[in-house]
Amino acid sequence: MSKVVITEDLQAALKKFLNENPSAELVNTYLFFLEKKFNLQPVLFPRDKIIYQSDRDAVKVLEDANKLWHEAEIKITLGHSSVNEKTTKIYICPFTGKVFGDNTHPNPQDAIYDWVSKCPENTERVGGLKVKRFFVSEDPEVIKSYIAKTKPKEPIKKIVYSSVLSGKLFNSKEAVIEDFKKNYLKKMSLFEVQNQNRFQIEEHFLDFIQKQLTEDKITAFVESLAEIDAFSSNVAQWIEA
Repeated sequence: MSKVVITEDLQAALKKFLNENPSAELVNTYLFFLEKKFNLQPVLFPRDKIIYQSDRDAVKVLEDANKLWHEAEIKITLGHSSVNEKTTKIYICPFTGKVFGDNTHPNPQDAIYDWVSKCPENTERVGGLKVKRFFVSEDPEVIKSYIAKTKPKEPIKKIVYSSVLSGKLFNSKEAVIEDFKKNYLKKMSLFEVQNQNRFQIEEHFLDFIQKQLTEDKITAFVESLAEIDAFSSNVAQWIEA
């Protein structure tokens, strides 16, 4: 049985945990130890009901499956009255680049619906009727694209990134990813991961947990703690239990 190395930093973290949770059971303490030792930062993606080892892993899986963002092309027709420095949300016509801002129009969403339904350049039809398709963005960088000192004769074309989850436009893939991390993932502790049965644990993360949660490894953890005076009372408590 290999010896478990518990560094001074891990000892300090364990002491704090056990001081705050004096009745913590052995397995709970061991899960906390694993979380700190391997710097685990589990996250739940509620929409798919999957738990990942980290937000980075969640991003990689979804990017590889093309489920995070798509490239999109927008047209930019510049106009000072449509967008300004205080605009925080815009509605964009994909056919002409016409844009309505949340602070420059009393009802921007109604206005974009009305615009695309009458737009001559809109040739998309469903059941004989024009589609009311439009883009939405709250990304400051995308909004800045519609603010300029001079207005070009023809609309400017720009590649942006559309979130698969929200449909909103972002100026870069990185901005989509940050929005995903902030608004679509929920942080969890390893204890919460292990003690739930509602969600699926991502395959590689589950394999890691199963390899760490063995009797031999937990026993080695206890034996290493028993050699440290500060944890003698905790070890005695677990042995009694």
